[in-house]
Amino acid sequence: MAKVDLDILQMVLQRNSIDAKITAQIISDIQEELKLEKLENTEKEPVVKKKYVFVACDPEGILEGRELTGYVVQIPEDQSEFTVTEKITISAYEYNRTKKGRRNPVKSISEACEFVPAKFFKDQKIWIKNKEAAFLFPTDNVIAAEKKRRGSD
Repeated sequence: MAKVDLDILQMVLQRNSIDAKITAQIISDIQEELKLEKLENTEKEPVVKKKYVFVACDPEGILEGRELTGYVVQIPEDQSEFTVTEKITISAYEYNRTKKGRRNPVKSISEACEFVPAKFFKDQKIWIKNKEAAFLFPTDNVIAAEKKRRGSD
């Protein structure tokens, strides 16, 4: 549906010799509908905050009992996963060379993920998906069979 300015609509109605009272009624009806539409759009449910969680397949139970945190990083498909820490380090060095970076230099990977702006990572073609560390949740990679119901067998 095309959006038309109300002033243009009023001018067209007057030009086509529509009565001034009818023109005023049409314009006020349209304004009323626009107000109702705005109210409907603003009454959406509040957005639920979400956080990232790593789910690692650990069938041998190597990670069991350990609390590990980390960051979700997106890289191009053709790029090696082993270059991620190197690219984060390069981005941190570039940030530390700026005026803001000289005042508050980052000294670790976690500080770089939290405080370095995205434009420095974009130059290295990596994207940090969460600014706060997420917990690593290990799983045995097995879906448990449904328990038998009592009294059915």
